[in-house]
Amino acid sequence: MAKSFKVAVVGATGLVGREMLAVLEERGFPVSSLVPLASERSAGEKLRFAGDELTVQKASAASFAGVEIVLMSAGGAASRELAPLAAKAGAVVIDNSSAWRMDDAVPLVVPEVNPADVGLYKGRGIIANPNCSTIQMVVALNPLHQAAGLKRVVVATYQAVSGKGKRAMDELSSQVTALFSQREAQVEVFPKRIAFNCVPHIDVFLEDGFTKEEHKMLFETRKIMHLPAVGVVATCVRVPVFNGHAEAVVAEFERPLSPAAARDLLTKAPGVMLMDDPNETLYPTQLDVDGSDATFVGRIRQDSSAPNSLAFWCVADNLRKGAASNAVQIAELLARDHLTQR
Repeated sequence: MAKSFKVAVVGATGLVGREMLAVLEERGFPVSSLVPLASERSAGEKLRFAGDELTVQKASAASFAGVEIVLMSAGGAASRELAPLAAKAGAVVIDNSSAWRMDDAVPLVVPEVNPADVGLYKGRGIIANPNCSTIQMVVALNPLHQAAGLKRVVVATYQAVSGKGKRAMDELSSQVTALFSQREAQVEVFPKRIAFNCVPHIDVFLEDGFTKEEHKMLFETRKIMHLPAVGVVATCVRVPVFNGHAEAVVAEFERPLSPAAARDLLTKAPGVMLMDDPNETLYPTQLDVDGSDATFVGRIRQDSSAPNSLAFWCVADNLRKGAASNAVQIAELLARDHLTQR
């Protein structure tokens, strides 16, 4: 009989936490029992999983007794507090926050790119789930890098409001309603009005003028792809879309790579869905990717401004591949290759 696992989901009532429950069920992950955990404010809420109604408990050190895998999406502060407690209790934590991503003792994993790194979890008992924008970009870049050697990336993101949580989605909805009703739109979650606007400000600004989100794309790409010297310059923009992140990517390689060769590579690449026929209006948008675990790629073309350079467009569901699905895929690798022998 295949082994099944006691799994806890921390932040189970949030957008990503709920998606984690859905993905675990959809992908048939072998769960023997599921423990939904959240803050004291959400404790007592009811959630459904695999036909059962479960009561959300307040997350604490005692919550992890007997738990083997923890999926955590409760923010950096909660993760810094709870992840070591869960690991001490014997669980392996897959954390969706930025708290552990750049810790040298914690692997940062995208299963289509660096699956072997899952085995490095033993240092802290924690595996980090990368930033949503980084995940979809490296899924698209990795097969091209394997063929031609990635040298430099310039990327502009078009990130949905769901990346900032339910309050952000509610703010976009309320602002649109207010403006159509000729009322003033209230701004609380975002630094500027998001309705009918694009805001080039995600996370905090740093001393070099880049935002923390833009730094994440640089340093996480280097760590995931094992390319410590690759150049990445990002401009991260919040757009008035409810769900799905899009990216305009320009990638420079060490060796020549034609658009046709890139299309062939991406057609065969794990986790990639190619949509690239502009003559038939075939290219991915946020509406095309909703509910999917793939990274969709289109608009592949030669960049004549630099040698060995390609431009392309990629889109993914940020709540799924950008967060919940990537975490569950990591859990699948962990269960298959590392925990069945425990």
